[in-house]
Amino acid sequence: MDTILKVCKKEIIPKPNLVKYPIFIENAIEVVSKKLGDFKVLPPKLLRWVSLKILDGEEKILKSIEEHFNIFIINNSTLQDIRKKAINNISMEKEKLEENKDNFKDIIVSSIINTAEKISNSVCTYENNNYSTRDRKIDKILTSKIFGLPIMILFLGIIFWITIVGANYPSQALFSFFAWIQEKLIIGAEAINLPDWLSSMLISGIYQTLTWIISVMLPPMAIFFPLFTFLEDLGYLPRIAFNTDGFFKKCSCSGKQMITMCMGFGCNSAGVTGCKIINSPREKLIAILTNNFVPCNGRFPFLITIASIFIAGTINGIGSSIVSTLAVMFVIILGIFCSLIISKILSKTILKGMSSSFVLELPPYRKPQFGKILIRSIFDRTLFVLGRAISVAAPAGLVIWLFTNIGINGESLLSIVANFLNPFAKILGLDGYILTAFIFGIPANEIVLPIILMCYLGGNSLVNMEDSFAIGQILIQNGWNILTAINVMIFTCMHFPCATTLLTIKKETGSLKWTALSFLLPTICGIVICLFTTFVYNIFV
Repeated sequence: MDTILKVCKKEIIPKPNLVKYPIFIENAIEVVSKKLGDFKVLPPKLLRWVSLKILDGEEKILKSIEEHFNIFIINNSTLQDIRKKAINNISMEKEKLEENKDNFKDIIVSSIINTAEKISNSVCTYENNNYSTRDRKIDKILTSKIFGLPIMILFLGIIFWITIVGANYPSQALFSFFAWIQEKLIIGAEAINLPDWLSSMLISGIYQTLTWIISVMLPPMAIFFPLFTFLEDLGYLPRIAFNTDGFFKKCSCSGKQMITMCMGFGCNSAGVTGCKIINSPREKLIAILTNNFVPCNGRFPFLITIASIFIAGTINGIGSSIVSTLAVMFVIILGIFCSLIISKILSKTILKGMSSSFVLELPPYRKPQFGKILIRSIFDRTLFVLGRAISVAAPAGLVIWLFTNIGINGESLLSIVANFLNPFAKILGLDGYILTAFIFGIPANEIVLPIILMCYLGGNSLVNMEDSFAIGQILIQNGWNILTAINVMIFTCMHFPCATTLLTIKKETGSLKWTALSFLLPTICGIVICLFTTFVYNIFV
């Protein structure tokens, strides 16, 4: 800080080491600098940097330079015009610039890094370089073109498996605990002569929905986020971005979007919040809008249940679980593919722009600090997301109770809504109750299946069933077939975000417009794909 102060006071005059670029770029810089120097509108010290940015040709930076120095027109020429004229006056350099147009930024960054490395090597010495050698050996495997992606998928698959299997036991324990409290509340309500309608509304409506969401959301998040934070603390997450950067660059997006997508597998709300790691506002917005295309842990149990009953139901033994897993993986891959397509469309339409160039630092592998991992994952992520979910769960429980217990001519409002939606739902290969369950499940995806079962059984409170065979029998008796199962899985993966995620999107973007678009994009994709599968099914079956 003392040195910076001296530089500001001009007590120290820096003599910076100029970065030397390839000769064709240096020659081009010289030509453009001379052209700009003739206009005498820029300080001499800025000529080299501005010349480099003109050769780069990124419109956003050129406009910023024009506005900052008030040079919209110089002799009837904009900076873009100067760029074209300068490049046209270069012979060999022009060919080289055209050849390297797509990786111009990479060449610049590489030159900067190489210069920094030379300076570092001239002033830094290392007693032991085994640490760096060890990391590079590991990276040759984890970031290789052959093994990088399979290892990444394996790691994520292990995390999902541990999360889904491990969450069953604490979820069941919480269900039992809250059910015991519910019994006591019912006894207490009877003891104080609370009216039946009020007792049912408060206990079977608000309390049951609230505790259901806590029971099904808390355990998976409490397992997934520490595991994910463990990979982050270990230093593996930047390797994920490195392995997938090429795919996202082709969609004019950032490779960091893959990291936020992985966070979305735990909770889309956390994935949206994680988009802060993306520096470009445009790319950050694209990542936010497409994060819901990957299923969160609240949708996985539903996907697995449907796949187990209808996709793998006719197969016995270990083959059943493999087929079920492949079906779920196919739906996930479909969601990721749609995410990339929508990202590409957004980057070519309302969010135009090239993918930003960033130096993706691969930090050294570190020994995870388990204390910090637990604090960050539990308090910063799990409880943060759960708090937002609870804030919408209570009013949602009230609304669900009102729609199931209030009716017209003996028919509940929920059934009226389902019958109204039924014609449209049939076109999608679904039924009115399924579509209604998705709409009323907006507080949390975990309650979609319980609402479907409640509707089919004619109950007035959420239904908790653990037996897949019994669930399958209820669904089949109500007209489900293989098409229904496939479309339900597709729509489970691609439909509007839950209320918690929508609130997070509103907070992160500060815009109702972008929040509405994030609601519409996955929903429209889900509807279109369901229409397609229904059309194909009706032709061949």
